[in-house]
Order: sequence, then C-alpha cells, then structure tokens
Amino acid sequence: MEKLPKIGLPILIIIVLTIVFVSKSTKTIGSGEAGVLYKTFGGGVVTDSPPLGEGFHLVAPWNKVYVYEVRQQEVFEKMQVLSSNGLEIKLDASAWFQPNYDQLGLLHQQKGENYVARVLLPTIRSAARSVVGRYTPEQLYSSKRDAIQEEIFEETKKIVGNQFIQLNEILVRDVTLPPTIKEAIERKLRQEQEALEYEFRLEKARKEAERQKIDAEGKATANKILNESLTEKVLKEKGIQATLELAKSPNAKVVVVGSGSDGMPLILGNQ
Repeated sequence: MEKLPKIGLPILIIIVLTIVFVSKSTKTIGSGEAGVLYKTFGGGVVTDSPPLGEGFHLVAPWNKVYVYEVRQQEVFEKMQVLSSNGLEIKLDASAWFQPNYDQLGLLHQQKGENYVARVLLPTIRSAARSVVGRYTPEQLYSSKRDAIQEEIFEETKKIVGNQFIQLNEILVRDVTLPPTIKEAIERKLRQEQEALEYEFRLEKARKEAERQKIDAEGKATANKILNESLTEKVLKEKGIQATLELAKSPNAKVVVVGSGSDGMPLILGNQ
C-alpha cells in the first residue's frame, strides 16, 4: 500500500509533461491567416514549402510559428510632396495590399513582420513624390487626380511586387494645396467658366441672328415669287372666284360688275 503513492507520482509527472508537450506542440491558424514555420534545429525559416494554412497544426515544441494576415488590408498615409513648380502639396492616400501567400516564408525571412513600415509605406511615399513632381498645382486640383492615382499605383507595384507584397490599389483620398494657391486656382477657374458662358451667349446670339436672316431671306424670296406669279389674268380670276363665294353668303350686298378701276367687280354691302 505504501508503494502506490511512489508509483503514482511518476505517472502524474508524465501526464503533466505530456500535457505541456502537447500544448506546446499545437498551433491553431485563424481565418484569413497563414503561419510561417521556423525550425530551430532544421535550417530556420521554411521557404521551400507553402505556409501553414487555417486550422489546427502539430508543431514540435522547439519550433516556432509566425502568424501573418493574408487577407486584403488597408494602410493610410499622409504625405507632403512638391509639385512641378516647387509648391508644397499635402497628399492623403491609402493602399490596399496583402502578402504573397506562396512567398510568405521569404517575406518573413527577408523583410520581417514589420514589412508594411519597412517596405510598403516608404515605397508609396517615394512613388508619390516622383509622380506629383510632374504636375502643376492646377492639374493636381482639377483634372489629373485619377492619372496621379494610377501612376502612383504602377510605380509602387513595380517595386513591392519584387518584395513579396501584392498591391491591389492606391487611392488618393485628398489633395490639399496652400490656401493662397487654392484661392488663385478657384478664381481662375471661375473666370474661365464665365468666359465660356460669355462665348456661349455670343454664339447663341450669332446663331439667332443667322436664323432670323435666313427666315427673312426666305420670306423675301417667297414674296418675290408670289408677285411674279400674280399676273392680271390671275388676279381677275381670283376676284371672280371671291365674288361668287360672297354671292352665296346670306348677308345683303350689292355686286357691281366691272365698276372697279381695273375692271374687277365691286361688292357693296349694308354692313
């Protein structure tokens, strides 16, 4: 009976060690994440095989697993850059990105867990300075924002694509100019708009004058043709037809045939 406690203690120790071993040998990867395996006695970071996917994994307790988010993420950056004429512009942009899944081991080995601050953000700032420096404040304020956004995206993607990062989009959310420059641009835009409106009114007036001229010329031509077609015989025939129509009217009247200066009938009524 005295030997039972002595036998039970080693068993208890074994059970505890087993629990500790198992707890240290398991790793659960969450949704939208992946794990990079680091083998302490096996060459360090595993780069020649895919990362550990979502779910439960058994890992030797002397190894480590570094977990990365592999879903699309967004990072914001506010920058001060110079335009083509040396004016300071404030740029508010964001980037949609995610690590390259199949190269996650290389990303961890060469760039580390802080790869966004080490690689992505400096590249965005450099590309933004390069691109904005090609444009004037007027272009940045009005018509070129989409072009600037696309150029920053292309230049950033060209660099980070070789750094195991997948860049999905660059969004230029705001461009802030110095107040005096902004006011000058807005004043110039208003003046240009007023000039366009004035040109529109002039063009409208010119077209209206042209229309009236064409209308008057048409009426004059019609009158000329009508006058040339109204011969004496035609007029007499029209007068006779009118006399016959009036004679049918119930109103009292006197018709004197041939009493006009041109031999046309005269119609005298009591009204």
